[in-house]
Amino acid sequence: MSSKPSPSLADELKPYVAPFRFDGSGEFHLKSYPTAEKGGIDKDAGGKIIEDNRKRLNDFQEKLYAQDRWSLLLIFQGMDAAGKDSAIKSVFEGVNPQGCEVSSFKQPSTKELDHDFMWRAMIALPERGRIGIFNRSYYEECLVVRVHPEVLGKQKLPKKLVTKNIWRERFEDISAIERYLARNGTVILKFFLNVSKEEQRQRFLDRLEEPAKNWKFSMADISERALWAKYQAAYQDMIHHTATKEAPWHIVPADHKWFARVVIGSTIVNALDRLDLKFPEVDKADLSEFKRVRAALEAEGKGAAVEKKGGAAEKKAPAKK
Repeated sequence: MSSKPSPSLADELKPYVAPFRFDGSGEFHLKSYPTAEKGGIDKDAGGKIIEDNRKRLNDFQEKLYAQDRWSLLLIFQGMDAAGKDSAIKSVFEGVNPQGCEVSSFKQPSTKELDHDFMWRAMIALPERGRIGIFNRSYYEECLVVRVHPEVLGKQKLPKKLVTKNIWRERFEDISAIERYLARNGTVILKFFLNVSKEEQRQRFLDRLEEPAKNWKFSMADISERALWAKYQAAYQDMIHHTATKEAPWHIVPADHKWFARVVIGSTIVNALDRLDLKFPEVDKADLSEFKRVRAALEAEGKGAAVEKKGGAAEKKAPAKK
């Protein structure tokens, strides 16, 4: 990745990126990251940053697509009701959908279970010039599957491979694949939407009380909520072992949705800014050809105008007796 970001933009976004980034350097303690952080700004100021980031993201996305060299993979993880769906929708509002693709990974199908745990994610990776958004991801294999060991039994792994080291081995495999992707031009940004248990409770109540949100609620959400401590421990271990400089984690304060969007948008824009994206330059031979084609098109337009004018005059001419 280029190390020449725009100084002014990098400085402007730093307060909303650096405090929440963990790249594996030093110790990691999830409890030390507050869920209700607002970065010293209010909602109105946050709204302005969100809108500015949308414009920047739209500009960068066009250049990313045109340059066709880099790809961007965004991974979103979080507890139920952490705001993953709404964050993706908000941050990418106005961005050309042809350059983005959202993949949501739910319970594996029979076909997917007949492959390795990374298979379904690998076939959904973004091609060069595009942005791939994973709403949940292969990290579910170190979260849901770890909290629910019975799920591991459905993956039909040879018994001798299922040992006490399986989670550490999966962390190693994931990090190796992410390093490989980074070396091949895929920029990877991982977001953990860090919501508090109390805020999750309030959001569940909203889903129950508002008819328009009823469809979002599932009884399974409550059974998973009862396993909160196990999930937090799984996230702690997973982030600690899979955060790298090539694929850092961003611990996003998610109690205030607007600030979560500030952090996510700023992080994405900051990463794209570091790529020094530009529209491809056309060589001299092509420019010369463009001039010739332009002249031909202009001449064609003039000819059509003259022909149209002549036809109109002919219609107006009086008929001969």
